Amino acid sequence: MTIDTAIEPEIALHPLDDPVRSSLRGAHRRFATWTGRIARYHPEVAKFVGHPPALDDRDWLDLATVLGPGGSTGLRGFGHVIPADWTVLREFDSVQLDGSALRTEPDPTLDVLTAADVPEILELIARTEPGPFAPRTIEMGSYLGIRERGRLVAMAGERMHPAGWTEISAVCTDAEFRGRGYASRLVRAVGAVVRERGEVPFLHAVAHNHTAISLYETLGFTLRKRSKVTLVQAPG
Repeated sequence: MTIDTAIEPEIALHPLDDPVRSSLRGAHRRFATWTGRIARYHPEVAKFVGHPPALDDRDWLDLATVLGPGGSTGLRGFGHVIPADWTVLREFDSVQLDGSALRTEPDPTLDVLTAADVPEILELIARTEPGPFAPRTIEMGSYLGIRERGRLVAMAGERMHPAGWTEISAVCTDAEFRGRGYASRLVRAVGAVVRERGEVPFLHAVAHNHTAISLYETLGFTLRKRSKVTLVQAPG
C-alpha cells in the first residue's frame, strides 16, 4: 500500500532524524516500497527499513508484513516498546556525524567505481567489514576507490540521500594498506562530490568505533546525535 506522504505527520521531522524515509520519499524514491508508514529499500539495494519514531500497533503489523515471517531489521532510536511475539536479537549504540565543516578536496586520480566493479567491491567489504553492502548498493550514489597493482584496496561512497544531505558510507581500507591516508583522501573526495550538488555530507558510525570517529572528527565532522539500533526479528 502506498501512503500519501504529504499528510503524514512525521514528514515534519528533520531529514537526518528520519534518513531512510526521507531518502525514499525523495532521491531514492525509485527503490521504495511503502506499507502504511513503513518504508523499505529494494533488498538488493539496501536492507534498511524506515519507520516512525514511535511505532503503534498498526506499524508493527505493517513492519511484520514488510519483513515476512522471521525477518529482521534494525530500529533506530530509544524507547521502542517491542511486542511480546517479536524477538530482540541485539542492540548497539551509534552516532550520527554532521559534515557541514568537512574539509573537502576533489581527487580526479581516484577510480570511479561502477556496477562492473561490484564483485571486487564485495570482496573488499568482506575483508574489512565497514557495514552492509548489497549487490545494487552502488546504485545509491557515487563510489570512489583506490587500487594498488590493479587490486581494489580502499573505497568510500554515498548511501542514503535525505533531503539536502548525503550519507558517506562504505569507508574501508584493506588492512595491508592502512596508515597511508587513503580513508581521509576518499572521504574528502566523496564529500566534494556531495558539495558540488549543493548538499551536506553526514555519516553514521558504531559508537565504540573510536578510531573511525576520531578520524572523521579530524576531517571536520561533528557529533549531531547519539542513537541506539535495536535489531528485531518478526514473529515466525
